[in-house]
Amino acid sequence: MATDLAVIGAGTAGCALAAGLRLRGWSGSITLLEIGRGPGGRTATRRSRSDPSFVLNHGAPLFNISASPEPRLLEPLRQGGWIALFNGALASLDGEGRIGAAQPDPLSSGALWQGAPQMDGLCRGLLALAKQHGPTNLQSGTLVRALEPRSDGRGWKLYGSEGQPLLECSWLVLSGTLLAHPRCQTVFGWPDVPLQQAATELGEPQLCAAATALSQIESTASSNLLLSLSEAGAAAWRLQPWRLLQFTPAAQERWGIRRVSLQAMPAGRWGVVVESSAAFAERHLQVYGSRSSAAQVLGAAPQPQAEAQVIEALDRALQDALNLSTAGSERQLMRWGAAFPKPPGPAAELTLCPDSHIGFCGDAIAGLGFGRVEGAMRSAEALAERLVPLLDAAA
Repeated sequence: MATDLAVIGAGTAGCALAAGLRLRGWSGSITLLEIGRGPGGRTATRRSRSDPSFVLNHGAPLFNISASPEPRLLEPLRQGGWIALFNGALASLDGEGRIGAAQPDPLSSGALWQGAPQMDGLCRGLLALAKQHGPTNLQSGTLVRALEPRSDGRGWKLYGSEGQPLLECSWLVLSGTLLAHPRCQTVFGWPDVPLQQAATELGEPQLCAAATALSQIESTASSNLLLSLSEAGAAAWRLQPWRLLQFTPAAQERWGIRRVSLQAMPAGRWGVVVESSAAFAERHLQVYGSRSSAAQVLGAAPQPQAEAQVIEALDRALQDALNLSTAGSERQLMRWGAAFPKPPGPAAELTLCPDSHIGFCGDAIAGLGFGRVEGAMRSAEALAERLVPLLDAAA
């Protein structure tokens, strides 16, 4: 199978790149390869095939746009009904357990938005925009394990977990850092870092510099507890005067929680997503949720006892902090290993390597909105702007 452009990762950055290229008039073929069950990345919505009323935004309950001009893609998403203003109340919890006004926070400053009707509406909308103007294909549940430069130096071959050929492309974009970062070795036991190996093989200076910069990104993790409460069990939670609760530094130190979001679910159920503090996640860095992509696709070894202990620790901390019961709830753990990149991130000039036919985008790229959905969108739009003339020239 061949495509003009392959994009690894169908989170916000990958989907925004596809849509951004279309808005700039490029109509070549695009294939997005995504390890998860659908688009979204950290803006995905968790669903259950066996339980239609289970719908939970488990990575990001909202996203914010902190500066003008806003990303160009925001307006067509608004017009298409794929996003809507976040209308939930924000509050904070201090170290004594007192609820107060929301605090200044990079994740909730400026205009607050959410996907419609769920968070994955953001990426689904971006893909819908892309499909309107050219062939756009999403291959979900697909792990790219190896990258091989084509012998003519004008494209790439992609291989799966068993070394099987997946795709050939004229241009390649990595919208995340898994294939570029040593964590793929430490966490999943891979013998090499795929991008670093490919860069060494090619020997192209700009690609080598980009691979090095991406490999040096530092980030903090987040261990997220997902709770699903029945209509009866959610009565007290439904009465809370907030939908997003920030924990102050003192509260984070005391309870190991960074923030909590409440989400209405179908059939009267409610969801609660508990995001751990960075310190808590660091202490449990090797513990994955058994339903996560890391466990189901990447082959991370299951640790049922350790997982149960992390779930129990977060659940106890939540009940202690808010004096609310979680009795009878369904509980899951989702761990984001590179949830929040640390600045400054690779410079923008390293995001496109014309001689190697490869580019990079995502929230870990230096620039406005760094570390957030906004940064993922802006980096994708900036790469699309630079990439279109090269794609047109190759047509």
